[in-house]
Amino acid sequence: MTPSSSNSSPKTFYFVGVTTGQSSIQRIFPRWMEVLQRTDVTLQGVDFPLHADPARYRALVQHIKHDANGIGGLVTSHKIDLYNAAHDLFDELDPYARLCAELSSIAKRDGRLVGHAIDPIAMGQALNMILGDRYFGRTGGEVLCLGAGGAATAIALHLINQTAAADRPQRFTLVDIAAERLAHAQRMVAQMVTDIAFNYLHHDQAASNDALVARLPAGSVIINATGMGKDRPGSPVTDGVNFPQAATVWELNYRGTLTFLHQALAQRNAQQLIVSDGWVAFLYGWTGVIAQVLDLPIDDDLFAQMAHVAAEHR
Repeated sequence: MTPSSSNSSPKTFYFVGVTTGQSSIQRIFPRWMEVLQRTDVTLQGVDFPLHADPARYRALVQHIKHDANGIGGLVTSHKIDLYNAAHDLFDELDPYARLCAELSSIAKRDGRLVGHAIDPIAMGQALNMILGDRYFGRTGGEVLCLGAGGAATAIALHLINQTAAADRPQRFTLVDIAAERLAHAQRMVAQMVTDIAFNYLHHDQAASNDALVARLPAGSVIINATGMGKDRPGSPVTDGVNFPQAATVWELNYRGTLTFLHQALAQRNAQQLIVSDGWVAFLYGWTGVIAQVLDLPIDDDLFAQMAHVAAEHR
């Protein structure tokens, strides 16, 4: 790579979220740009409330599209809403973006605005690190995903696409408080050929989620994809939840109160749980988008270097 010139005009990488100023990326991003020799690129956070007015998403996409110094950016928490509001403003959308109806990466290519859905790859890479090969064949576990937004559909798509039957669960249950998110997930799954039995449950009761967890077989995977514990307080389960023996509990958040994570950690030894937070998914998600926006491949060695730098500034 050729180091960026100190005389280069500064470039803006937009970060669209809810509380972007609290993210570790504020400390990590400048260090990553040093590693990538792109110190001309700076991070600019854009905070929207959850499910903001569609006009705000459209205005932001228009701004990025026409900002001469804006090179693109990453979208979190608003991936589906931004797609619904502004996908027609893009010149090109990748197949995952169209299938999942979500956008996590905004990039520019020769004056064209290009959108990508990075999560199916990033979430899959993170989940593979947590579970290892043939997890469902070894355990017979199911998947219970609390929350049916973009991260949940990305995980579902990743598992559907696993070629080995032992890497696919027999059953995948999605739970959400919003019927439209469940309908969105169901539409996506309906376009795929899969032997996984999908269930879609619409309720907002933590006690009902406790009951779902209690009925899971040993070795199941329970995921908090609700945003609770980061974007809003609380947990999708109560403190009385009883995780199944040898289950894997994945908290997709890596910052915030992380109530769900602490509930799992409290039972880790007694139930022999594997408990993970969202840090690895955070790394894969960000590096995947950076690779698209900067049009720069990030191989395993470079990823390892960036992960090391990130850990120092987490």
